[in-house]
Amino acid sequence: MTEKTSSFFRFNPSRLFILRPIATSLIMVALFLAGILAYRLLPVSALPQVDYPTIQVTTLYPGASPDVMTSAITAPLERQFGQMPGLKQMTSSNSAGASIITLQFVLNLDLDIAEQTVQAAINSANNFLPDDLPLPPIYNKVNPADAPILTIALSSKSMPLSQVEDLADTRLAQRIAQLSGVGLVSIAGGQRPAVRVQVNYPTLAAYNLSLEDVKNAIVAANVNLPKGIFDGPFKSAIIDNNDQLRSASEYRDLVIAYRNNAPVKLSDVANIIDSVENLKLSAWSNQTACLLVNIRRQPGANVIEVVDRIKQLLPQLQAGLPAALDVEILTDRTETIRASVHDVQFELMLAIALVVMVIFLFLRNLPATIIPGVAVPLSLIGTFAAMYLADFSINNLTLMALTIASGFVVDDAIVVIENIARYSEEQQNPLQAALKGSEQIGFTIISLTLSLVAVLIPLLFMGDVVGRLFREFAITLAVAILISGFISLTLTPMMCAKMLGCDSQSVNHETGFQKLINLYAQSLTWVLQHQFFTLTVAAITLALTILLYVFIPKGFFPIQDTGLIQGISEAPASISFAAMQERQSHITRTLLADPAVASVSTSLGVDGNNTTLNTSRFLISLKARSLREDSNLVIARLRPQLAAISGLSSYLQPVQDLTLENRVSPSQYQFTLQAMDSQELSLWSKRLIDRFQSGTWFIA
Repeated sequence: MTEKTSSFFRFNPSRLFILRPIATSLIMVALFLAGILAYRLLPVSALPQVDYPTIQVTTLYPGASPDVMTSAITAPLERQFGQMPGLKQMTSSNSAGASIITLQFVLNLDLDIAEQTVQAAINSANNFLPDDLPLPPIYNKVNPADAPILTIALSSKSMPLSQVEDLADTRLAQRIAQLSGVGLVSIAGGQRPAVRVQVNYPTLAAYNLSLEDVKNAIVAANVNLPKGIFDGPFKSAIIDNNDQLRSASEYRDLVIAYRNNAPVKLSDVANIIDSVENLKLSAWSNQTACLLVNIRRQPGANVIEVVDRIKQLLPQLQAGLPAALDVEILTDRTETIRASVHDVQFELMLAIALVVMVIFLFLRNLPATIIPGVAVPLSLIGTFAAMYLADFSINNLTLMALTIASGFVVDDAIVVIENIARYSEEQQNPLQAALKGSEQIGFTIISLTLSLVAVLIPLLFMGDVVGRLFREFAITLAVAILISGFISLTLTPMMCAKMLGCDSQSVNHETGFQKLINLYAQSLTWVLQHQFFTLTVAAITLALTILLYVFIPKGFFPIQDTGLIQGISEAPASISFAAMQERQSHITRTLLADPAVASVSTSLGVDGNNTTLNTSRFLISLKARSLREDSNLVIARLRPQLAAISGLSSYLQPVQDLTLENRVSPSQYQFTLQAMDSQELSLWSKRLIDRFQSGTWFIA
């Protein structure tokens, strides 16, 4: 080894910090304070934000059949959407009067940029859409497959639902939708107030009138046009008068024609009543008719931050609502998220305590235990500052990285302490022992730290969702290891110079530890003397490891118990709305009878979320985890009970914090079939379903 290389290995990076204990202490205090401040500012979430930018476009065209919706609405929009850059997947669903198009973009595209692109595409498609479309296509930055983060039930014993709808739409939903991170606020079971005109056809024909005459008269009576202005020599005034009709009593006196010099009023040919816009919409909170305000987050928004903003605003909104209106939070997805993060935080603190206890158990020296006992929490707390700068969150994966790091970060400190203690036992001055021991071990600490970080490099270069999911884990763990290496080269040797005296006892001199070393030496000697047997055991272990890897079930992410179960029920397409309501009420009674169920929210009817009248959705909120079993066991118990309800098929699946799919599915897995011929597609769809139901996967 040359003299230059030898001098490099003798370089002591710890010397300056040992000789400047006050400066070293101030650096560590600054690191500690930065970490504490960053911890208070870091957001809390279940997992890192890895959602695909997703936008849902909804177009309503009342009275149109699914074929008309496909050709007149969905097709022109899809032609424009297909030209957008960064579009990863586009799916559409068409039903009577409703078209829903879901656009999923690549992971690295900003959601706001995707929103601008979608708006431009809708503007370009407007010329190809029907002229009598009541409302233009509406887009929302939301993943339709993601369950609501918060569901609020609005009900009243004295107010009609049409009035509740008006209050919810004007005073509640609009204010909540303005909050940052809220993607969509939808009202299920909406009962918009409206006047219904029920025409008597024989009477109308007797007056030689048609429905078009009635329609034109109603439209003409509701035109709110400018009336003009009075402008005199000294004063001017604007004529302000609203001609629109607002109640059934005003419509009854509307003149639609003249026959035999006598006016024909609307009440002569029709029955006019105050009603609601859509009679085939309903929602229930348990078994109480209500309106459900479902709040969904934007993809990438922090769930807990969004829910906290809503809960802070909700008391102010309630103060402006009538006392007769009952407002109840039915489901809150953040409860289990907060609980899981709290559990991981407790496990992290327990891991740190166990590490320090093990150190004391083997070192049997209080000063020698305090030194790594300070290095471990300081390394982890300092990591929070790097997490804040990297725009990370406190989630299950970053906390898991810190829990794992609690075992890694102590290694460097123990190696430094052991080497310095070796010279201290030789009756050397503590300062000289720290300088000599740290110089000898400095390069080893650097190489050990870098080798541990190098193991995490493949995780940093993983792409797509998996890379995004584990990137925060890898970077958090790498930063904790790097900070621990820095502390082991600075604070640890400085504390050794101040706290390890010449009377420090080596653990090798302790009887108990010496017996443990002798036992290990005997077992190692036996293993070396029986090399063939040792290699055979190693080969069998390797073979069993490979075998277990093949047979162990595999999946992308474990199924979580979030305390929420999402359900979809389907009935024959010919079922009436009243019959569907009766069956859905049966489902609710069955669910509420289960001891693990806390509440059930149900919605029925065609709206922006539900596309057909023969399907309904319900969200089951389970009781606290300590009062019930796992959600999968609850689902297994509920499925046969729901299957016993005649004329209805129900599907249950637990709500997950990580939702990558953008389509609502009654099951955990989806298959997509594509074909140019609809008849061929129908044929093979039926074959595939029949084979799945029979348990045979191969299709000839």
